[in-house]
Amino acid sequence: MFSTFLEFYVRAFATLLPVLAVTAVAVAAHRTGLNRTSTVVVMAALGLLFGLWYALAARLGELGILMPPETVTGVPYILFFLFGGTAVLVLLTLATTAGRKLLAGADQREIIVFQAPRVMGVIFLVGWAVGDIPWQFALPAGVGDIWAGIAGWQAYRALEAGQDNATALVWRANIIGLLDFAIAVLTGLMTSEGFLHVMAIENPNIINNFPLVLFPAFFVPIFLAAHVFSIMKLRSSARLSAVSA
Repeated sequence: MFSTFLEFYVRAFATLLPVLAVTAVAVAAHRTGLNRTSTVVVMAALGLLFGLWYALAARLGELGILMPPETVTGVPYILFFLFGGTAVLVLLTLATTAGRKLLAGADQREIIVFQAPRVMGVIFLVGWAVGDIPWQFALPAGVGDIWAGIAGWQAYRALEAGQDNATALVWRANIIGLLDFAIAVLTGLMTSEGFLHVMAIENPNIINNFPLVLFPAFFVPIFLAAHVFSIMKLRSSARLSAVSA
């Protein structure tokens, strides 16, 4: 029962997140005055990238190729998706004229609120409750994701209201989100079958099994890229403030 619900849950968010990302790009394109042709090309390219990325991650996950390596010298394919996916999104943005223009015109509110869907990590706590996910991973990862999602929403609301502490809350949301990922990756490796498996020996983690493997292979890189873009905007705003001061 839980496995059926889990697959539906993951597939639903695998559709929602790319849609939100493409929508954010469309909004930024409209704000920056990017012409219609360029906007359509960027949106189509991003949609195609997400589609191919999801299909590859899902297929490799089904084949068990994204499991942590059994030995220190094994190839950690899952990390190629986790960090490689983030790098691809960031580099494509910075290496293209349209990407740089869109990032320059993007609003911090649209970037930081993208962390709000992180509350989807509540599924880890549900998995723990039904006995399918070890608490050593589920508790920090689930609570951390919920906290990161709430922090992102709070930062967005502060920006919307023009609060004096809005910038501080954006930094806070980014720090919480990045720490959550670091802890989740570490506990995920330590509770999953592989050379770092030192916890939950009797009940190994299923985070690297399909469909949960789409969290580190697909969802996390998208959220990580949003963190990178948010921090870049913060630093850019700080430089402008220093120059005008």
